[in-house]
Order: sequence, then C-alpha cells, then structure tokens
Amino acid sequence: MKDVLDRLAPTARLPRSVLVLGGTSEIALATARRLIARRTRTVWLAGRPTPALEEAAAHLRSLGAEVHTVAFDAVDPPAHEAALGKVFAEGSVDMVLLAFGVPGDQAYDEREPLNAVAVAQTNYTGAVSAGLVAARELQNQGHGSLVVLSSVAAARARRADFIYGSSKAGLDTFAQGLGDALYGTGVHVMVVRPAFVRTRATAGRPAEPFASTPAEVATAIELGLRRRSEDVWVPGSLRLVASAVRHLPRALFRRLPL
Repeated sequence: MKDVLDRLAPTARLPRSVLVLGGTSEIALATARRLIARRTRTVWLAGRPTPALEEAAAHLRSLGAEVHTVAFDAVDPPAHEAALGKVFAEGSVDMVLLAFGVPGDQAYDEREPLNAVAVAQTNYTGAVSAGLVAARELQNQGHGSLVVLSSVAAARARRADFIYGSSKAGLDTFAQGLGDALYGTGVHVMVVRPAFVRTRATAGRPAEPFASTPAEVATAIELGLRRRSEDVWVPGSLRLVASAVRHLPRALFRRLPL
C-alpha cells in the first residue's frame, strides 16, 4: 500500500507538523501514527488534561516524534483562541485535524433534551468555533490543511441516530462552506466521512455495513492529503451508496432497516 500511495502523489504534500483537536481520538491517533511513519516530526495533541492524553503523547513520542499537549475543551469556545494561538505561536502547523466528537445515546437523548444539546454543542458548535480559529491561523501563515472528521451519518437523517447525524450534517455543511471560503488562499480543507468505525466508543454496538477501523480511516486520510482531495469517503465505495440513499423517496427510505 505504501508503494501505491507513493506513486499517486508526492510525499511533500504530507505534513511535517500536525495539531490534533481531540487528542485521544482513536482515529486521530491512528492518523498521527501513520503520518509519523511518513513525514511528520511534530505533533500537538489538544484535549482535556487527562492521563489518557499524556499516555497518547508518550506513545507517539516512542515513535520518534516531538509531541506536545495543550489544554483544549470543545465545549469551551471562549478558550479556543488562546489554546490554538499557543500552538501556532510556537511555529508553523502544516495540518489541523479536527477529530473531537461524541456519538451520544439516541434513545436516551430523545428523552433528555439537555443531553441532545450537549451532543450538538460538542459536535457542531465547538467544531464551528475551533474550525474558524484554526482556519484563520492557517490563513495567516499562508498554507496548511484543515482535515475535518464528519460522518456518513451527515448524508441523510436516520431514525436510529438523527441527533448525532444532524450535528454531523451541520459540521459537514460548515466545513464544505469553509473550504470554499478559503479556496485560493493556500489553505486546503478536507472533509472525511467514514461509515461505522470500530473503536472503544462503538464497542458493544453491532457493526454496520461498510464498517472500518481507525487504521483504515488513517490510510484514507493519507491518500486524501496526497491527492489534495476535498471529500474523502471511507470506504471509497460509500460515495455512490450515500448518493443513492440521499435520493431515495422518503416513504421508501423510512422503511429501510437503518
């Protein structure tokens, strides 16, 4: 696979420095490991100060990277400028990976609206704040990529997860618009839409069609960076499936076991 990727696009498009917003995300850490094996030398892990964040940093250091941590809370937008500003003040950042998010519990959250609001605040409101701050910093330095982890759930509302899906749909639309706003500035925005990913957060849930692993998402992100893609589906065949699902008549769609 590495030989295939090397032929498709130059390694120079891969980042030497990465800021991860959501520093304990399994997908983000798999991506960081993959990029460290290619070209990345400096990683900033932004997240709530916890033993898990320090363990993640220690693991990446063992792979040969220079790793720093910075306190960051997705649901504290007033603090985002200071947190990200601290990172960019230390030097150029080639890629920001927006990887935080919560799946919520659909059945419970429907009965407890404040829980549903917390999902929306984390997945959408927090991402809008952090995404705009990151975009401004990248634009100020004149280059870089903003990689946003969306979801196939953003493609169309499903009865099973419409609270989570609606938050990701908002994020997805925001990221696409931000990419258009930054076009021509030297800043590249890439939206990544995986299907069900087998992680600790999804443990115990039955796997859905097109399920993937964090490592497979990381591979897709690397390929997207090499190609300078704006949209990445994981797996790639999901693009056609999602397009078909979006155009199904609503009366038929609601009858599907989704």
